[in-house]
Amino acid sequence: MNQRKLSGRAVAEIGLGCMNLSHAYGVPPEPAVGKALLHAALDLGVEHFDTAALYGFGRNEELVGEALQPFRQRIFLASKCGMTGVDGKRVIDGRPETLKQTCKESLRRLRTDVIDLYYLHRWDKRVPVEESVGALADLVREGHIRSIGLSEVSAQTLRKAHAVHPVAAVQSEYSLWTRNPEINLMTACRELGIALVAFSPLARGFLAGSVTDPRDFVEKDIRRAMPRFQSPHFGRNRKLLDQFNRVAWEAGCTPAQLALAWLLSKGPFVLPIVGTTSLDHLRENLAASTVRVSAETLNTLERLINADTVSGPRYPPETLAEIDTEETPRAG
Repeated sequence: MNQRKLSGRAVAEIGLGCMNLSHAYGVPPEPAVGKALLHAALDLGVEHFDTAALYGFGRNEELVGEALQPFRQRIFLASKCGMTGVDGKRVIDGRPETLKQTCKESLRRLRTDVIDLYYLHRWDKRVPVEESVGALADLVREGHIRSIGLSEVSAQTLRKAHAVHPVAAVQSEYSLWTRNPEINLMTACRELGIALVAFSPLARGFLAGSVTDPRDFVEKDIRRAMPRFQSPHFGRNRKLLDQFNRVAWEAGCTPAQLALAWLLSKGPFVLPIVGTTSLDHLRENLAASTVRVSAETLNTLERLINADTVSGPRYPPETLAEIDTEETPRAG
């Protein structure tokens, strides 16, 4: 795979988001299956592995630690704090003492002495971001983490945080159907030399064609609560796929590869992380690194799927209230 810079280190331009192996999309695979997929990703050239204390309430970090500890020097390891499971419930807590304790627990689960990139998973709006980032800066000075990241924040919050301690990366949902980073965040990343790590680059499976009927989602699939997968929005969004699939066929690649190639075209500081439990899908996604798409095709995609053509917000109102990402008025 081609390489891009992340926190000053060259890594393969497509990384692996490990959440799916323990969390969020229904019943996760058995740990042995997840471990095998992590090893396969390593064999396929993946270097950037992304997890979080929240995922599986610690189980994902344990899985990643067990599978990848023997290869620690080969990988770039990212995790997150500030949103964890407490007594079986998701809790946002950005107090310095909480972040430091979470880091201590994450290091143990990940079986490592240092985490390469440690994100504030959510900005706790009850705590000034400068205080939370100050705690992460202490962890850098103490040698527990190498660099600091933020997740789901606005450009304004990023600049405040960066003034306290250099921020290496911002993680944000970014895909053809989620363009929020294009409002202000990408400009700030370019100016400050910060990487943009794009999660859900395939629109939570939508752009890969894996979602045909949201009624088939299992009980604990987080997409059940997302408006874009609900009526009437999903019916409207589904109409975009036939045209999108046709563009992919004309470009000589799969829809998933086209979505990733579009994202990679947005700038050398953009690094997508893909998430899957399928080895076949992993191979398909990583092959997007070799796809070359014409400017004409990219322009067609821009017109076809964007903030004006996609129906519905990406999160329900209560989740939108928790995050700090810029939002733009949209149709639907």
